[in-house]
Amino acid sequence: MLRVYLSGEIHTDWRDQIVEGAKDLGVSFDAPVTDHAASDDCGVVILGAEDNKFWHDRKGALVNAIRTRKGIEEADVVVVRFGDKYKQWNAAFDAGYAAALGKSLIILQPPEHDHALKEVDAAAQAVARTPQEVVEILRYVLEGTLPG
Repeated sequence: MLRVYLSGEIHTDWRDQIVEGAKDLGVSFDAPVTDHAASDDCGVVILGAEDNKFWHDRKGALVNAIRTRKGIEEADVVVVRFGDKYKQWNAAFDAGYAAALGKSLIILQPPEHDHALKEVDAAAQAVARTPQEVVEILRYVLEGTLPG
């Protein structure tokens, strides 16, 4: 069973597309919490309210980091998606963490991000444009077969 961690952008269904496309492969998937409000507020809901937004966000980031670290550390392959909108600093951090751990890394990004992500891309084993390309990489890794 290949363990794949799906990190990054949370505003589209790219994760669902990969999971659906790989359903016939021996792959298990893990991911961060993609409910934006739950992810933002988990720290204060669990550990208590904060008056200062900085500490509110920090509590959430620290609680989320437990899940993220576990998922990346246990993964065989880490896929990091950079979407069309928002500055996804957390995705870049996850990619760097995965690279530092020696994880196989697939970056999923649109071409317009190529220049901005050149260093991140250089650490990856593959840069994909579509979720389907990620599925085909996973299929090739597991079965040694090409699409078509």
